[in-house]
Amino acid sequence: MFRIISGKWKAKKIAAPKNFDVRPTTDFAKEALFSILENKYDMQSISVLDLFAGIGSISLEFASRGCQDVTSVELNPKHTAFINSTASDLDMALQINVQRGDVFDWLKKFRNKKSFEIVFSDAPFEMEEKKYHELISLVLNNKYLKENGVLIVEHQSRMKLEHPNLIDTRKYGNVSFSFFEPNKEDNQEL
Repeated sequence: MFRIISGKWKAKKIAAPKNFDVRPTTDFAKEALFSILENKYDMQSISVLDLFAGIGSISLEFASRGCQDVTSVELNPKHTAFINSTASDLDMALQINVQRGDVFDWLKKFRNKKSFEIVFSDAPFEMEEKKYHELISLVLNNKYLKENGVLIVEHQSRMKLEHPNLIDTRKYGNVSFSFFEPNKEDNQEL
């Protein structure tokens, strides 16, 4: 169960089926994250890529706040069906484009096709640290971020993601969000 914090569907509770193995971002962490993002971006005019979308907690939050262009990538077919049906029930079907697939394969396949202001990743906490670094490289080196964009990686607080593009890490209990800036144009040829 999770709740949409703000926007059109503020306080709406969404219950996932009991057999779903998911860990939605806590309300406390989600509230803090969106407070940061809303100070920087106009939600109505940005595009968002939600990687490891799970049951759509982050995607639905963006859509509730008026974001018209959310792409959600999730491997589990039950989860993608749940995001699609929930988006449809809440009149968000035109805002959320659900893509079923492995995030790493998807990022390799669609490189240089589209850029986003925000790329959010909530990979499984048991994912190895080197896979986090592979994910960061795939996003940053394939122009998934617009010039003013940000990659946000949610991870366990005990893991420290060192990277030259890391600009901030915010800790909320055992969950942290690490923020990465796009590669500078002159560095992309190296």
